[in-house]
Amino acid sequence: MLEVTLPGTGGTMPLKNRWLTCCLLRQEGETVLIDCGEGTQIALRCAGKTVQRLRLLCFTHYHADHISGLPGLLLSMGLDGRTEPLMLAGPKGLRRVVEGLRVIAPELPFSLEFTELAGGEQLRAAGLLIEPFAAQHTLPCLGYRMTLPRAGKFDPEKAKANNVPMRAWGLLQKQETVGYEGVTYHRDQVLGPSRRGIVVTYCTDTRPVAAIAQYGVDSDLMILEGMYGEPDKRKKALETKHMMFTEAAELAKEAGARTLWLTHYSPSLPDPCSWLDAPRAIFPQTFCAADGQSVDLCFQEESREIE
Repeated sequence: MLEVTLPGTGGTMPLKNRWLTCCLLRQEGETVLIDCGEGTQIALRCAGKTVQRLRLLCFTHYHADHISGLPGLLLSMGLDGRTEPLMLAGPKGLRRVVEGLRVIAPELPFSLEFTELAGGEQLRAAGLLIEPFAAQHTLPCLGYRMTLPRAGKFDPEKAKANNVPMRAWGLLQKQETVGYEGVTYHRDQVLGPSRRGIVVTYCTDTRPVAAIAQYGVDSDLMILEGMYGEPDKRKKALETKHMMFTEAAELAKEAGARTLWLTHYSPSLPDPCSWLDAPRAIFPQTFCAADGQSVDLCFQEESREIE
């Protein structure tokens, strides 16, 4: 199971009733956070979430509404007793931007590890395979495809054929190797082919580009920017390189996603849901996410409809 939460859904600036856009993924207690704008640590608390076991903090890009909350979050993590290193990942320039922000958070009881991305790399954290891809904004920007892999079914006949002792069967369904009586046995000796995992695709602050649908193929959940819902804002979206609700819906349809959550609303959009008819005419499983919205995604045969 993969828990996905949007502690905030706003773009540009935090509002009285809307925190800035960020996304938290939790798997077996470990978490990955995407973006950290002003007030993110408050938004996390309001959503009832913690980052005590944060393994990776990814950034889509370095506009203030996606990274200015980092110093406060790091200081809070230090005060909470964190000592293990924290991995940070984002577009080129990550170290320079973070070191600039750390002027006000110079001393931490843990180290930071930097991974600067161009798109096409792969990261692994909290049991997830994370694939960044290039978006199109006013400065370098990335989206992320996150997959929770799923091993194949246990195959007793295969285990017997490979002379794997029964005492190792259960352990090999949970770990890669098992040593027994001086022999090392491997997981692939008892399991069938890998099965479809859980896929979440996340991308904000961009114009529609082919990579979004390509990396979003067969997603259980796509979370895409819906900066504007009003048709008369299309010119503004083109100028500032943001997306319309309808453009996000077109991408979700092209990707064959199961569900689309819109996020990163303009401060000028007080009621995003009032503009849902047009995107739903394109992709019926479109929803306007709200701060604190969360869902538990299950493997396919255990899954349910997402709202």
